This record gives sequence, C-alpha cells and structure tokens, in this order.
Amino acid sequence: MHQRKWAKIQWIQDPSQSNVDNLNKVRREVSRHFRTKKKAYLRAKIEELETNNKIQNIRDLNRCISDFKKGYQPRCNTVKDEKGDLVADSHGIVARWRKYFSQVFNVHGVKDVGQAEIHTAEPLVPELGASEVELAIDKLKSHKSPGIDQIPAELIKAGGRTIYLKIHKLIISIWKKEKLPEQWKKSIIVPIHKKGDKTDCNNYRGISLCQPLTKFYPASCSQG
Repeated sequence: MHQRKWAKIQWIQDPSQSNVDNLNKVRREVSRHFRTKKKAYLRAKIEELETNNKIQNIRDLNRCISDFKKGYQPRCNTVKDEKGDLVADSHGIVARWRKYFSQVFNVHGVKDVGQAEIHTAEPLVPELGASEVELAIDKLKSHKSPGIDQIPAELIKAGGRTIYLKIHKLIISIWKKEKLPEQWKKSIIVPIHKKGDKTDCNNYRGISLCQPLTKFYPASCSQG
C-alpha cells in the first residue's frame, strides 16, 4: 500500500511514461498480493469448516457458515456526533458512545406514579442452601462474553464443589447485609449494529455484559 501511494505521488509530480509504467506495475503487484491473501484466507476458512464438521463442533461450524454468508464486513472506525460531524479519534469516539448511552439509559423527567408510600408485608424467605447455589451455577450459560472481572461462566462451573461453597458463603453474606458489591453493579455496554448508517449511534442497540454471578444471584434467589 505504501509503495502504491508513493508511486502515485511520483506520477502526479511527474506524469512521465516511466512513472506511469511504474505505477501500473505497482498496482498489479498490490492486486496480486491481495488476491493471494484472499485465497489463503478462504483456504483457511474452508479447512476450519471441515475440521469443525469432522469433530462435530456445531457452534463454531454455524458461526463459520454465517461468516461466509455475510461476506466481508468492513469495520467502522468513526461515528457521528450530535451535529452529524464525523468523529475519528479514539477519545472522541468513546466520549460520543458514553454520551449516547447515557441519554438512552438515563431517562429524566419521569414522574412518580404513587404520591404516598405503600407498605406491603413481605413473606419470609429462607436462606439459600448450598445445593440451590450449585443448581444455579449449573444453569449458567456457556460461550458467553465475561463482564468486567473477565471470569467466564465455564471457569466458575469447572471449579466444582470448592467454588460453589465459596460462592454460597458470599451469597449468604450479601443476603444478610442486603447490599450488593459495588463491582456487581457495573457492566460493559457493547453497541450492536441493527441496520442503516454504521456511523450513526441511533442505528445501534446496546447490550450489557454482566458478570456471571450477577445473573446467578437473582436466579438463586428465585429458588428460595
């Protein structure tokens, strides 16, 4: 790419026949290079498909097939600000996404439905047993992106009795204090493109990557 750019600059500065021939030569070499890269990529993908089919790895097999159907999807490295101007620097892009999702998730001006406090009698819920915690851990879904702590559900499930007893102890402590750890209140928001202009934040929906235990805790509570 650098050679093609330099050859074009030379041709613009001096449109002689030698520079024209050199530019065409560099263009042919670059095209040949990308064709070779594309063939190697397709060959690797086909081998991956064959391997996943042979070992019956259905999940990765379907993912590869889906990638083939979609074709090449260029990554969008710019977004538009509220005025419609493109933002290209990394800090500006992060700030734009932060402001956008802050507006989406933090709704202001919502009036309280009830004017007076309503007191209801809550039924007494017994503490969770270790077996209930173990059951909730077994129900955690695999192959999901981890949250801020970068601990996947597979690692928690592979910990066996030692892990779920420790988690049971933690849950009981939270149960008695009636307060969630601050880290459990945080999640990673990932923008997922729906359709339309990829530089427009309004064409995305946000999904929250929570820590596995934040999903498991309410599930455990429902067991009680």
